[in-house]
Amino acid sequence: MAQVKRIRRSVSGIILLDKPRGFTSNAALQKVRWLLNAEKAGHTGSLDPLATGVLPLCFGEATKFSQYLLDADKAYETVAQLGVTTSTADAEGDVLERRSVALSAADIEAVLPRFRGDIQQVPPMHSALKRDGQPLYKLARAGEVVEREARSVTITRLELLEVIGDRVRLAVSCSKGTYIRTLVEDIGRALGCGAHVAELRRTQAGPFVLADTVSLEALEQAHGEGGSEALDRFLKPVDCGLQHWPLLSFSEHSAYYWLHGQPVRAPDAPAFGMVRVQDQNGRFIGIGEVSDDGRVAPRRLIRSE
Repeated sequence: MAQVKRIRRSVSGIILLDKPRGFTSNAALQKVRWLLNAEKAGHTGSLDPLATGVLPLCFGEATKFSQYLLDADKAYETVAQLGVTTSTADAEGDVLERRSVALSAADIEAVLPRFRGDIQQVPPMHSALKRDGQPLYKLARAGEVVEREARSVTITRLELLEVIGDRVRLAVSCSKGTYIRTLVEDIGRALGCGAHVAELRRTQAGPFVLADTVSLEALEQAHGEGGSEALDRFLKPVDCGLQHWPLLSFSEHSAYYWLHGQPVRAPDAPAFGMVRVQDQNGRFIGIGEVSDDGRVAPRRLIRSE
């Protein structure tokens, strides 16, 4: 008997998931997509299976703006296990070396300043970065190690929160592309004892914080009680991750031409930069960029319903 193809719903918005431990970001996305029965979905950058916390999931028209969330700064709390290095720089890897640890909080504080501000990081082999089309983690699993170029990242906050025996809890705020595993490994190296990430929790992604999130269990419960439509109440507006951008309101005339790909003038537009745009009815219709001649050029448009 042929299977009946599931007809997915056209829904748009962002669900802020508190990703559970043990899920890849894509597995979490596909689970929530199934619960929501959404036609189109995407996430805004990977969290390791070990990690928990803020993971914005984009659905429908919101996927057009996922790149801007991917580029946003992030914040984490991590527990570093001192004295143990692993193959993946976290608790999921094989133990490579064990060393004794006899460090005070003052000893740890003394090395942290060198990791604040603009620093250079060599991405780990166990990462999703690609070399010749292959993710590095696949090469690593095959026993290959390839040279990786150091990249510049910015650590705006690195604070020692707690020392519990040979475990250290740190708060980190950083730019996109920062690997907390690499940061912890480098701190362990500077301390002379080695270290790996034992726990990792993302506390912020762009404008979103843990208080904004919903658990997978809550989504499953809502689905069990009311089906896919019951999850719609967790959807945040398509442009909720861009609220810090200037908002322009177009007249019906300007909105018409702008939605057909034409740059238009807006008297209240800033001198430069990206902007959000709404039509005469207050409906978000896309994002634009102010050009040198003062006109607002469309960059990503919202499909009309």
